[in-house]
Amino acid sequence: MKDPRQKKLAKIMVEYSTEVKEGDIVMLEYADGAPIELIREIQTLCLKRGARYVRINYAASDLVYNFYRRADQRQLAYFPRHELEFMKKVDVYIGIGAPLNNRTLAGIPGEVLSARQRLLRPIQERRVEHSRWVITRYPTHSQAQEAGMSFEDFEDFYFRACNIDWEGEARRQEKLKRLLERSKTVRLLAPDTDLAFSIEGMPAIKCEGKRNLPDGEVFTAPVKVSAEGYIRYNTPSLYQGKIFRGIRFEVKKGRIVKASAEGGGEHLAGVLDTDRGARYFGEFSFGLNRAIREPMLSTLFDEKIAGSIHLTPGKAYGECDNGNRSAIHWDLVRIMKDGEIYLDGRLAQRKGKFVLPELKPLN
Repeated sequence: MKDPRQKKLAKIMVEYSTEVKEGDIVMLEYADGAPIELIREIQTLCLKRGARYVRINYAASDLVYNFYRRADQRQLAYFPRHELEFMKKVDVYIGIGAPLNNRTLAGIPGEVLSARQRLLRPIQERRVEHSRWVITRYPTHSQAQEAGMSFEDFEDFYFRACNIDWEGEARRQEKLKRLLERSKTVRLLAPDTDLAFSIEGMPAIKCEGKRNLPDGEVFTAPVKVSAEGYIRYNTPSLYQGKIFRGIRFEVKKGRIVKASAEGGGEHLAGVLDTDRGARYFGEFSFGLNRAIREPMLSTLFDEKIAGSIHLTPGKAYGECDNGNRSAIHWDLVRIMKDGEIYLDGRLAQRKGKFVLPELKPLN
């Protein structure tokens, strides 16, 4: 293996994140620019730990685009039941994206992508809810360009954010988890943002390198019909191949009743009208990864920015279920360097820094 950091990453994914063990059925999916050395190392570690079967799938984004461009309505509506049946047997899923072009699907109508997303939802739900899984986005030149970095600098940044002591991070996150589980209300205050909602009775979940790499957040979920107010997100979002900027929501009884955007607004209604649950929130989270400080147009990274929150239209996760169901789960990020967050009326964070004594180690 050329880069020893790849070997450490593979070890984290196999031995810590998914805890591959004797007899496991493993699905390893990778795309585009993921290095074969990393795939081989993950396969080797899985086999050494006694996995019964390691299935390896490769997906080229250009072929995905070609499918959407060439498929007729019958082909777009075909549900691959065999894939669902195999997913029911999968114990461990490891996914490695490595996009060579972040905007490959930009020319595909949003309603087509949303319809396909709805169709494939049972496969996605089976993977998320019934397997031990982890995903990452390995560095590529296109990602480095989006982040405004050289490839070498972006690669260094990626490994700093991923190859860390995740057991130590889990301990560090524990006090925030406990505080959120004791809290009943959240209020976000910032320019063009004043939104309040209840989290009473909802669990809080630590994100400690078990699902995403990079990781680093603690999330809960708003009580479904509780959110009231408005929020303007200040971090661009790349979703369904399209870039959205300056998204603003007005919310009543938990539902997004008015939505606008400074960029990409012509596609916004298409996403929010995917299904009934797309206009309700399924997650609220604090970003905590201290190696990630600025947005880079990649949700997997941006939602972990230290001093940020994300409030997510769409599906709630099973381990923190507020009852919302949707084919989408759109993590929209607001960096709170210009704002305040209150828990039960107490100031918990100001300008992206925790001010409660028990939370200051998270800064």
